[in-house]
Amino acid sequence: MNTIAPRLVACAAAALMLAACNSAPSSAPASSNSPTASTMPANTSSSTLYAYHWDLERVLDAKGAALPQYAAAAAQGPVRLSFVAGEGGSGARIGVANLCNSMSASVEVDGDRMRVGKPMSTMRACADRQLMALENLVGQQLGTIQQWKLGDAGSQPRLELRLADGSTWYLAGKPTDQTLYGGKPERIFLEVAPQRVACSHPLMPNHQCLQVRTVQYADNGTKTSVGEWGPFYDEIKGYQHEAGVRNVLRVNRYERKNVPADASRYVYVLDMKVESEIAR
Repeated sequence: MNTIAPRLVACAAAALMLAACNSAPSSAPASSNSPTASTMPANTSSSTLYAYHWDLERVLDAKGAALPQYAAAAAQGPVRLSFVAGEGGSGARIGVANLCNSMSASVEVDGDRMRVGKPMSTMRACADRQLMALENLVGQQLGTIQQWKLGDAGSQPRLELRLADGSTWYLAGKPTDQTLYGGKPERIFLEVAPQRVACSHPLMPNHQCLQVRTVQYADNGTKTSVGEWGPFYDEIKGYQHEAGVRNVLRVNRYERKNVPADASRYVYVLDMKVESEIAR
């Protein structure tokens, strides 16, 4: 029920260029039923790696003692690893979110062996010293991952990562958006106006909608055209609108398989902010 009908921006080069602009814990308590190295059944189905985000729950050293330095709290949530399969000749990568900076590295999986390249990171300053220390620690350790193993705890998949120093990371799986909604998304660019506007919503009286318009980019990353402004009846998952701030967003649009009554046929998920400007 969206009056905006964004079109696919078919310019991979522009997407890659804009991706370069991107700069993704309250530590989850160790679960009493978290699998251990002795109880978790071996499973090396690498497709599961890419189907889930992996949230770090605890870290044990080579003797099984907990390492509290991994327990720094952050409002964003636990340290999260995500595996992205290679496309267009590029290799697979592992990304790390919920630290001060976004971090990523190349990754190769061979049976139960895992090789991670030297991590790269954005360089944003961090006022939280404890979180910055955690980021430095994760950056140092990420490239030393040697083995991996999957298991289940009820309906939630679990991942163990064994490092060169004998320590083990224990992580819980959360399905990715592609796993939740099925299929690859359509990638679009939306410009969001600084202020919401009144709109007629059948389920929410006096609703204030985002006001958006589509944006098109050329292969070299330059903006070529923009659509007409209009009310956006949906919300964009992961996007927190600030009144008075104009943004251009790169958004993944998923088509629902079973559309609930009075719901949009699409789900919109924020991929990254391309532009941000305080309105004057």
